[in-house]
Amino acid sequence: MSATRPTRRAAALGSAGALITATLIAGAVAAPSASADARHGQDRETRGATIAAAKAAKAGIDWQDCPADWGLEKPIQCGWVTVPLDYAKPYGKQIKLAVDRIGNTGTKEERQGALVYNPGGPGGSGLRFPRRVTTKNPLWVNTSKAYDFVGFDPRGVGHSAPISCADPQEFVKAPKLDPVPDSEADKRVQRKLAREYAEGCYERSGEMLPYMTTPNTVRDLDVIRAALGEKKLNFLGVSYGTYIAAVYGTLYPSHVRRMIADSVVNPSREKIWYEANLDQDVAFEMRWNDWQDWVAKNDAVFHLGTTRAQVQAKWLELRATAKKNPIGGLVGPAELIGFFQGAPYYDSSWIPVATVFSKYFAGDTQALVDAAAPDLSDTAGNAAAENGNAVYTAVECTDAKWPTSWQKWDRDNTRLHKDYPFLTWANAWMNLPCATWPVKQQTPVNVKSGKGLPPVLIVQATRDAATPYGGGVELHKRFKGSRLITEKDAGSHGVTGLVNPCINERVDTYLLTGKVDAADVTCAPHATPQP
Repeated sequence: MSATRPTRRAAALGSAGALITATLIAGAVAAPSASADARHGQDRETRGATIAAAKAAKAGIDWQDCPADWGLEKPIQCGWVTVPLDYAKPYGKQIKLAVDRIGNTGTKEERQGALVYNPGGPGGSGLRFPRRVTTKNPLWVNTSKAYDFVGFDPRGVGHSAPISCADPQEFVKAPKLDPVPDSEADKRVQRKLAREYAEGCYERSGEMLPYMTTPNTVRDLDVIRAALGEKKLNFLGVSYGTYIAAVYGTLYPSHVRRMIADSVVNPSREKIWYEANLDQDVAFEMRWNDWQDWVAKNDAVFHLGTTRAQVQAKWLELRATAKKNPIGGLVGPAELIGFFQGAPYYDSSWIPVATVFSKYFAGDTQALVDAAAPDLSDTAGNAAAENGNAVYTAVECTDAKWPTSWQKWDRDNTRLHKDYPFLTWANAWMNLPCATWPVKQQTPVNVKSGKGLPPVLIVQATRDAATPYGGGVELHKRFKGSRLITEKDAGSHGVTGLVNPCINERVDTYLLTGKVDAADVTCAPHATPQP
């Protein structure tokens, strides 16, 4: 599953080619070693990335007003950075990456460079980041005095050589099959759909697929750094963006100035990506229970039961009704999970999801249809959803080797579903295209500290569903000198965007001064939503 957009899968993990660290000091490239083909391939990519960055530094970015249909108001500006599709062939086919920025709001003397952002996915666009300035987001006022805010669409996403695996209107059509199988026949149908989806990715985007990896996105990020005229990178990565941070810090340790990893994908090679998704299923159940407890506590508002068991019974009743007879002809169990998973993802969804749930049992079914059914007239939104899912799949499937044995998938997910039924099978089918992936799967980078890596700030909530707490601990262990801020007894995904002074003040201090606490810090949770 993933972890940025509750629409279909929110934001997740990802990675590829094991790169040898720290050979890249500014423009110097280590002499290629002929020890092995794999090593040689990485050396070629390392060299290619250095060439691309040098070209980009020379070219810079031709900033213009953003295209009207991108939804980015002035004074945000947009531009393009050119990168090789395949870094082993730096003079071969090139693709263009969309970038945007807003200048720092403070004085020239206050400016500390550009702060580049990735919201997760794989498949999330960072282009809305500069809008934190135009919308006067209070949490980012201090930081925006010192930094230009820079967003980008990673390769394959949005305006950056977008990939596709299916016709978008077909992709969003509802109702879909219930993810929880009733029989072996149900599983066979889902397996066929997953195989066809993988084939669709190859048919529609085959040229891009072998290069849709986290290490390539990291190389792209270094080229963007060079194009911005920045000697070193300031980076804020959320969710899957933390895996980009982890791999960047490993491949380019001496290019990092400040780096924040918020809601961390476990960077262990053993977790990327199959195991990480299984871990998600367990964490989602925990957070789903937290939400149900909260709904029960607020029974005076929602009237769904005064205990978690009563709220769960209502959920199962709704699910059974939708399975027998999709609500409004469109909302079956799959659509329900797509909508309700917003609650375990983000606390900001607690009230909206509970309100729709409550309205349904009060006799208003339309609210649920409006919230959970696709809108076939929203062709742009549907194209974006299909593209996000395509990138999610392409990166996770290409980054790492996945089990090809259906027996293993079946055994693992059957076992997990017994205790963690909320998300397990939905997540399994979402990832199953990786079992029959049509291009070579890579070996994830061994994430570790390299020479010159400054203190990295890691922020993690203990009850995060999308990126379980262990991920933050693991990255902290691997990056020497990093600091971990733990938000205890909280589980909203993406902590730096929430009001919690204990965290907000430390994020500001780090970005503005580079200072971290002498030891790791535990913060009390942010405020619980009040209906």
